[in-house]
Amino acid sequence: MIPRIQKRGQRTIGLLYYLYGPGKFEEHIDPHLVASWDHLAPDPGRDGTATLKQLQQLLDQPVENIDEAERPKRHVWHLSVRNGPDDRILSDEEWGDVARRMVAAAGIDDPEQVAGCRWAAVRHADNHIHIVATLVREDGYRPDLNNDAIRVQDEARALEVELDLRRLNKGDGTAAKRPTSAERHKAERQGRERTAREELRETVRRAVAGAAGETEFFDRLTAAGLLVRKRVAPSGDLLGYKVALPDDRNKDDEPVFYPGVRLAPDLSLPRIRERWSADHPDPAPSPETPGRATPDNNPSAARRRTASAAWAALPIVEQGDDAVAAAHIAATGEVLDALAKTSAAHTRHELRDAAFEFERASRSHIRAERGHDRALRQAARDLVNGGPALGRGEDGATTAMAIDVLVFLITAAMHWHAKKGHAQQAEAARQAAEHLRSAYQAAAAHPLGTLYQRGRRLASPLVQRQTSVLRQALPELAEQILAEPGWYALAATLADAEAAGHDPASLLTNAAGRRELGTADSVADVLVWRLRQTADLPADTSGTADAHAAERSPHPAGQRAPGRSGHRRR
Repeated sequence: MIPRIQKRGQRTIGLLYYLYGPGKFEEHIDPHLVASWDHLAPDPGRDGTATLKQLQQLLDQPVENIDEAERPKRHVWHLSVRNGPDDRILSDEEWGDVARRMVAAAGIDDPEQVAGCRWAAVRHADNHIHIVATLVREDGYRPDLNNDAIRVQDEARALEVELDLRRLNKGDGTAAKRPTSAERHKAERQGRERTAREELRETVRRAVAGAAGETEFFDRLTAAGLLVRKRVAPSGDLLGYKVALPDDRNKDDEPVFYPGVRLAPDLSLPRIRERWSADHPDPAPSPETPGRATPDNNPSAARRRTASAAWAALPIVEQGDDAVAAAHIAATGEVLDALAKTSAAHTRHELRDAAFEFERASRSHIRAERGHDRALRQAARDLVNGGPALGRGEDGATTAMAIDVLVFLITAAMHWHAKKGHAQQAEAARQAAEHLRSAYQAAAAHPLGTLYQRGRRLASPLVQRQTSVLRQALPELAEQILAEPGWYALAATLADAEAAGHDPASLLTNAAGRRELGTADSVADVLVWRLRQTADLPADTSGTADAHAAERSPHPAGQRAPGRSGHRRR
């Protein structure tokens, strides 16, 4: 049940005309009263002798009875209460009880009070009602409406339980503003999948993902096709910004601009600057520092670094300081935005939906301590600068590798929010993880299929040796892994690692010890990506000559065939 307090108005009759009219899309059916302040208000919908003017005059009477100077400028209070599509249809009597509970909770008309405001509840569809009230009580005083939105939300949660409706999670005031009904109808007319506000929020979040400063941020907004206006102080300092879609215009054919803070609380310019002010780039790698070569600037390298950064963030989210964990969760949102922006066609939809859902999980009342999240923010930057992935070959396989680790990270964020009582954020993270799992299936199908086929072609002695290695390294999980379809892909990976000069048993023990595996859908799949990442093996092995040679090698571990160098492949 979703109660929404609309913007206060000045004309009661105008709102009544809308509520009793056909609606903007002919969606109002049989408009009629289900409740009112005195149970005796005329119903212009079903009473042929009653008029909208009569109802308006009765509602406005307490307002008209006080001096004009004391009347509120906007005296019309409007609340809509809507059920979900899966909820049962409530009767008029039930909706009437809902209306009475809502106005009492808001402070409009509490039966325990002597004097209340006048109000009426109109139903013109199966799944919702509208409540209109005038904000002067019968005794001439104004009602106390402080925190009325919070109180009606609390009442909605109680009604969901009593009426056996879908139970929604309680908010904490950190969510982005939802699109209004007018914005949703406008999007439908224009054939948009999402409202202009939602499209702008998504585009701005992608633009800020991994951005190093204001210049790059605004350049990205312009490159994305948005109209940008900056608010500049007389001193020349930049104070804020607002954005618009070129084809989203008002009745005067002017672009509809939204300030960043109206898109989401963390998209105001001051909040975005917090990310940049905490950024301190790592020093350039020195020649004597092993393993610190300058990274390649391509999609597959960026995805490998993303997987490494996400894996390093896992223990911090699970066990770190709350402010630092919150920073890593916020930066995870940037990584998802960057991954969705650069994803291939077959994973784009699910990754975009994952980023869209996780946006809610990236904020809470625990203020993020920025700066500790530099590795994740750098990963987001690498993804954007690495360019779009083709979705096949090495970058397609490393996409699966990165998504596999991100599922673990976002699941950790879900548990973190749940422990803190952040119900909406926990649910948003859960939904994001589901979309990521779907994206993983699409990204991993080809590279794991290739590894599976290679594993099936391995020489029998080599398969037996890898089976022994598995049983030695992971005795408690070995039989489960051997029964999984992914075992052959893991066997091929162990053969690749052995051919590259690694000890497969040590790699397996290390990979399994980095995190529990009991919750994995496929333990073999998880180990494949962990081993290929740890051992720096190619994620995609189609056409890899050295790997195919390992399939036929009868030599036991440590004994190389003639001509094989045994050097670790980069």
